[in-house]
Amino acid sequence: MQGKELSEHVPSEETYIGIDVCKSHLDVHIHPCDETWRVSNDRCGIAAFLRRLAALPVAVRLVVVEATGKWHRAVHRRLHEAGYDVAVVNPYRSRKLADAMGHLAKTDAIDARTLALFGQALRPRITPPPPKTIAALRELVAARRATVAEASALGNRLMTAEHGLVARQLRARMAMLKRHIQAMAISISNAIEADPAMASLFNILTSIPGVGSVAATTMIAELTELGACSRTQIAALLGVAPMNWDSGAMRGRRIIKGGRAPLRAVLYMAAIAAVRCNPEIKAFYERLKNRGKKPKLALTAVMRKLVILANTLVRENRPWAPDAP
Repeated sequence: MQGKELSEHVPSEETYIGIDVCKSHLDVHIHPCDETWRVSNDRCGIAAFLRRLAALPVAVRLVVVEATGKWHRAVHRRLHEAGYDVAVVNPYRSRKLADAMGHLAKTDAIDARTLALFGQALRPRITPPPPKTIAALRELVAARRATVAEASALGNRLMTAEHGLVARQLRARMAMLKRHIQAMAISISNAIEADPAMASLFNILTSIPGVGSVAATTMIAELTELGACSRTQIAALLGVAPMNWDSGAMRGRRIIKGGRAPLRAVLYMAAIAAVRCNPEIKAFYERLKNRGKKPKLALTAVMRKLVILANTLVRENRPWAPDAP
């Protein structure tokens, strides 16, 4: 079976398109026509690609685009505006499919073809581009997160600095970063206040004891599925759902895997705060520890409880209250 083409075993008359993305160009593959070409990843190149797509004699079932930070956003939005169904997938997943098919070589053209086959085989969920307000908030939140991490790294260096000039420069850079963090916090607050839907969501999330403004804004930006998922789904999206790890007679320890790491980091801090200020959460945490759970495992369970609570409150459009209605 190694090296066999997927289309030989999954017959389909539908057309799937894979787009491998990089900063300067897009590699496009049409399956099952087996056509591949390259366009520039700019306004002109994307316009030429859409014209060629519109001229195809068959309807396009799905376009699968590789997620690459910001470089896929323009083509994703233009395809969505043109009425095409687009799925944005993690390139790690499509690479695993290539390995399973025995395609050991890797080029941009091969990756584009693999993405098209990925769409045919797995029919990934359609990914609409986020609203511009959410996209702007997401960029601000990511920038603040990176700036805070940089300031923390400089603080660690300052603690070991012995030379006077080095210490002065580190303090100056830390002061500059502190001003930047404050400016971004103001911009984030203004963006949320200017949008009634985001403002309502922010008020619901911050009503939960332990969930502060940073955790709330990160959830608004990075977890847009809040209120639209089941409790199991929202925990899996965060990456705190226990996964089975069994084989035959072996019953392995349940593990957490995947999810959104930046969001999980802020929910971890929210869980610590909730254990201190929320009597119900504190009692839940103590019960787990009394059963023999290690503190970090108990905090993971608290994170899961918090995100499920947030999902429920958003779905019911109500703030947290000590006694649920």
